[in-house]
Amino acid sequence: MIVAAVLVAAGSGSRLAAGMPKAFVEVSDRTLLEHAAERFLSHPAVRDVVVVVPAELVDPATAQLAEIVDGYKKLRGRPGFEGLSDMPSVVPGGSTRQESVFRGLTALAEDVELVLVHDVARAFVPAAVIGRVVDALEAGADAVVPTVPVTDTLRSVGPDGLGPTVDRAGLVAVQTPQGFRRPVLDAAHSSAAGSSATDDASLVESDDVRVVAVPGASEAFKVTVPLDLALAEVVANRV
Repeated sequence: MIVAAVLVAAGSGSRLAAGMPKAFVEVSDRTLLEHAAERFLSHPAVRDVVVVVPAELVDPATAQLAEIVDGYKKLRGRPGFEGLSDMPSVVPGGSTRQESVFRGLTALAEDVELVLVHDVARAFVPAAVIGRVVDALEAGADAVVPTVPVTDTLRSVGPDGLGPTVDRAGLVAVQTPQGFRRPVLDAAHSSAAGSSATDDASLVESDDVRVVAVPGASEAFKVTVPLDLALAEVVANRV
């Protein structure tokens, strides 16, 4: 089945306090956008990539991605890489995450059957996680999310202080890429204009779509605050 990825990088990254959108912060001499795009451009299951960035950064993002694509031209013609697109599409994002993803969806080719939606802030997602999401979709799932176990002790909290400990045995943290059959995701976004949902699985669940979980990975952590950049440097030099 034909697989495409929508990489979402249209946020401001205010919590990172880097003075620029998060996707353009450098880790190990490359931006988070470059690290994330490389993982999808080099994955044999992914044919096309669409990147969504702030409108004023479409040109810089296009230039960065052109350099990555040049590095992968050597893969053209190898088994599994024949259909890889020569250059990702770069489109301007919207005022919300939902609007940004929707704009990415509208830029996909009509023959795309499976869509992976990925947050560029999770720049170091392993190829194995991408593969597990695609495999679950090809096996018949309508929607798939990678997850990791929750390891911290969790407590509820209210106006009077801490409440009971929350049993973490049944809890997981959700990562990206989240994968969907194209019609399922298109329908959810068409009916969700202006939604404040923080991920696409929540949107399709509103349409009573069952979401399947597959194992994620610790390397797919989300760069959110300055301390995360130190961890990102370690991971970037290890993978």
